[in-house]
Parts: sequence; C-alpha cells; structure tokens
Amino acid sequence: MGTIVISTNVTLDGVVQDPDGQEGFAHGGWFGRFGGADLPAWAAHETEEAMAAAALLLGRRSDAWFAARWSERTDPWANRLNSMPKYVVSATLEKAAWQNSTVLSGEVVQQVSKLKAEIDGEIVVYASYRLTRALIEHGLADQLRLVTLPVVLGTGERLFQDISAARPARLIDVRTIGEGLVFYAYDLTGNADHS
Repeated sequence: MGTIVISTNVTLDGVVQDPDGQEGFAHGGWFGRFGGADLPAWAAHETEEAMAAAALLLGRRSDAWFAARWSERTDPWANRLNSMPKYVVSATLEKAAWQNSTVLSGEVVQQVSKLKAEIDGEIVVYASYRLTRALIEHGLADQLRLVTLPVVLGTGERLFQDISAARPARLIDVRTIGEGLVFYAYDLTGNADHS
C-alpha cells in the first residue's frame, strides 16, 4: 500500500501561494527571495526525496506548472521527476501536460484511495495546495513534510485554510536545511498521542 506524502514549501505564517512570483500575487516570489543561499541545500534535499518516491500526485495547475519548467531539464532531480509515474487529479483534463502522467478523473477520495492501494512506496504531492487540503480533510494524507522559509507575508493563500476539523499530527523529524530553512515532517495517520 502506498503512503501519501505532502511535501511543500511554506512561509512562517503558512502561506503557500505563488512561491515563484508567476501567479500575480502581490507578495509572490518569496521562495527565491528568502531561500537565498540555502537553495542549493534545499535542492539536494528535494532530490533525495524524489529519488525515494514511487510516484507523484498533482493537481491540474501544478501539473501544467511542472511540465512547463521541468520537461526539458536534465539534472538528476529533473531526470527523476520526468521519468517517474505521475498522477494528475482533475475534473476537466483529458490529457496531462507532463510526460509519464495519468489523469485521475472522478471523485477525488475514491481515485486517490484506489491509487494508494495500487502503488507501493511514497506517493509525493508537490505544490497542489487545493488537492493537499482535500487529502488532509479526508484523512488520505499519511505524512506532511514542510520546508519553512524565514518570512512572514501576512496575507495569501495558506496551506491549512478551510480545514473543517482538527487533525492530529506527530512530529517525526526536524532539521535545518542550509542556514535558514527548517524541515519538519509529521505523521498524519492518527497515531499521535495528545492526551
């Protein structure tokens, strides 16, 4: 059985919107501006994660974003992402933009539950914050991995916006990446003891 791993970059105040500045958000581009000298260490961390993953799970917009930026790259991280199986959740797509992708249409919970049953290993979710919320909301996410950048934006789309109920989490790893980024990993399977 597969494990759904949410892997995302986030500001100290939980903003995930427009990290590269391409979405028109007033504070967009925060990732490059505040990641700075730590970006090579971050890339090494992300490469390691991708090498261990069995597949990627993405929303429609994230599929298009990655396809436009990664399809022609040839470094080890890009080679792994381009070659691995990818699943794109969408009610409107007939064909995904990124190579080696399969569109999952229909009811999200049913499609992702089926995917988890069919794939052994980690199924990593990059970006895709709307999909991430749905996976957390329906108890399908098994692990949350956050790379936190040292900035508070004060506004913007937040990762945990509109989650309807408390979700227990257990810290399973924390470390610095470079000098200023912090990596947190949480188990979301409900095995947290909060008594």
